[in-house]
Amino acid sequence: MTNYLYDGVFAPHADSQKIFLHTPDGDISYAEFTALTDRIAAMLVATGLAPGDRVAVQADKSVMLFALYVATVKAGGVYLPLNTGYTAAELDYFLGDAKPRIVVVAGKAEAAIAPIATRIGAALMTLEADESGTLRDAAMSHEGPFSAVPRDSEDLAAILYTSGTTGRSKGAKLCHRNLRSNAAVPRGCWRFTADDVLLRMLPVYHTHGLFVAGNLLALVGGSMIFLPKYSADVALDWMPKATTMMGVPTFYTRLLDHAGFTREASAHMRLFISGSAPLLAETHRQFEARTGKAILERYGMTETNMSTSNPFDGDRRAGTVGFALPGVEIRIADAQTGAPLPDGEIGIIEQRGDNVFLGYWEMPEKTAESFRDDGFFITGDMAVRDADGYISIVGRDKDLIISGGLNVYPKEVEGMIDAIEGVLESAVIGVPHRDFGEAVVAVIVRSDDALEAGTVEAALADQLAKFKQPKAILFTSALPRNSMGKVQKAELRKAHDGLFA
Repeated sequence: MTNYLYDGVFAPHADSQKIFLHTPDGDISYAEFTALTDRIAAMLVATGLAPGDRVAVQADKSVMLFALYVATVKAGGVYLPLNTGYTAAELDYFLGDAKPRIVVVAGKAEAAIAPIATRIGAALMTLEADESGTLRDAAMSHEGPFSAVPRDSEDLAAILYTSGTTGRSKGAKLCHRNLRSNAAVPRGCWRFTADDVLLRMLPVYHTHGLFVAGNLLALVGGSMIFLPKYSADVALDWMPKATTMMGVPTFYTRLLDHAGFTREASAHMRLFISGSAPLLAETHRQFEARTGKAILERYGMTETNMSTSNPFDGDRRAGTVGFALPGVEIRIADAQTGAPLPDGEIGIIEQRGDNVFLGYWEMPEKTAESFRDDGFFITGDMAVRDADGYISIVGRDKDLIISGGLNVYPKEVEGMIDAIEGVLESAVIGVPHRDFGEAVVAVIVRSDDALEAGTVEAALADQLAKFKQPKAILFTSALPRNSMGKVQKAELRKAHDGLFA
């Protein structure tokens, strides 16, 4: 028995002297990266990691952090990446729910997380952006080689927490098969080869930046320009060495705002890919007019990895997410009955395939509610398929907000706001935003007219990750309601549709 993900994705090029990662601090070959993952994997096992144990990580992006993901898989563990914006209060829930064996955080968070780690019986290590910390110190005391721990295709490889519209965040269980399929399928669909160099500036705490990008380039034996964060200036500095780029819509709007992003600057690039949030049709058109190249937009979510893609060869239609990827079954269905709907009618996306997760961590009831009897996962995204088969996302059946590619759970934000003195009630909505896709907006009914937006902002600052905090706080005398008393968020979204125009 082999380690299904590691042996199928990373191992084939483990001894190669070819450059795997180009970084601002120098190049790293496949062989050097493998040696680093061997050390970390040996350290994880020595620290007590057993197959199936979780490694929770909240630290800044670095080569060591990426190697920790690969080493966790190699050691038979389950990788749990956490958004760097989460507060200690939020981490308390995630760590208490997942009960990891090992927790890795930046040094500045160590004091706040130490009591939580002690309570759940986890070893606590630190890792800084410059790769210093107790994790590195411990890993460097071990030598390779390290033989990958056998794991089957259905064994867990990762847990990613995703927001919902009711209850607390849910841990999506991704198995080895899920992650390997989402490297193998785009290899063919997007024509990736060992000659590709991917410009990679995405964060590494969600599916897009960690699994899709990292696993895909390792699988084909290509290279990545591995940068800590995105900026248009830095992207343009490195673009001459790249052949491809993966990004969220914000990356492309900011490139379009940069005078240095010209047709000449992008002439050598063979592919630009966008995902994690809806790409405005206008951005698609502006980009093609500027560069002569059409962005390839695709669609996926934490629970399904990638699901659809506009074609590599063929019309990449603005405002659509293309067709189901090979091996992925997608139907547009009636949200209540699951009955398939004809083309042209709006329904809920349901899907089945090797890309679809196993279920939610320690939530069997929630898992059962999320699947049809025939195994199709109910995504919660509403869409329509045209006569040519192109799928367009038109909204969500519930009120989840996706801002900058990250999920925001309105009820969580509303609960924080409603607890503030002077607030009678609130409604949190997503409003179209050029950079973020959707911006979080809070509409508040005051019980005290003296309450100001700044007071609300200050109260939320230490309670919520930055991406969850409202980008606008509005006051109103009453929230719109239907005859049953339910707040009509659709009306609020419509009323404030042009807020960031």
